[in-house]
Amino acid sequence: MLITLVVSEQQQKKAQERRRRPTTPKQPHPNPHRISPDLIDGDTEVRGEVNFEKSIENMVSQVRSNPALSKSKCVVDRQLWMSNSRSLSPWSYRINHDENRKPVDIPEAKCSCTGCINPFTMQEDRSMTSVLIYTKIPVRRRHCPQRREKPRKARCRSRYRTAVESIAVGCTCIMG
Repeated sequence: MLITLVVSEQQQKKAQERRRRPTTPKQPHPNPHRISPDLIDGDTEVRGEVNFEKSIENMVSQVRSNPALSKSKCVVDRQLWMSNSRSLSPWSYRINHDENRKPVDIPEAKCSCTGCINPFTMQEDRSMTSVLIYTKIPVRRRHCPQRREKPRKARCRSRYRTAVESIAVGCTCIMG
């Protein structure tokens, strides 16, 4: 009987604590897939997930329409708002085109300097090296199954499989 009283007292205390605690509404977690505003205009989220294809299309159109994004000069331009031009390891963008992939065009970074920009002299310093930064993105690759019999036409049915590709997204400076 003594054990029953101790247990019931503990249960009462827990219930009181639960009643006393203020209930805070759960805050939605910030989207971990936020995309840099450097190349993207507008809202690219659909039902809480990033619409990669739409954002990539936006980036490709911006690279094509803005010649400043594809310049490959090894200089820092602090007047531009784009991070690729303000970096000590500047980069430009080129379009990675592949007919057997969806999306067909993906903007990809290319380092503008072999070395890095010295922040004191604003000149290229070859004692440091600019290297590409990669990320993996999901794409759909066209898949043509091998046929045992010889096909009459060389075409294949468009069947796509999800794949992951490494794409260069910027450059950074390393020693050596």
